[in-house]
Amino acid sequence: MSKFINHPFVKFIFVGLFNTVNYYIVYLLLLKTGLPFMVSHISGFLWAFIISYLLNCYYVYQVKLTLKTLLQFPLTQVVNMGLQSILLYLFVKVLHISATLAPFPALLITVPVTYVLSKKILTKEPS
Repeated sequence: MSKFINHPFVKFIFVGLFNTVNYYIVYLLLLKTGLPFMVSHISGFLWAFIISYLLNCYYVYQVKLTLKTLLQFPLTQVVNMGLQSILLYLFVKVLHISATLAPFPALLITVPVTYVLSKKILTKEPS
């Protein structure tokens, strides 16, 4: 069981769940202040991005923080942010899903994509 829990993808999922809670708290707090859902989304995303980089380096892949990985890691998030934003917009505006719930199905789609990209960038290993 500990081998399963220590697998990088499982750790990545744990980090992702933790980051989802971080993102969602910031998103809801900003949404409740009256900010538009996209401003709230981008702000929450940026906060979760910082936490994600740190936890992925220290906990998931156990690599040193370097300027190179710090500069490359945003590439994983460009794809994530773009795909997540498009999905959020579609879910809210086209499918009329509540803005408070719409981030969840978007995350189900973007998490595997982000794992593959972050592993390639942070470890230089194939996924």
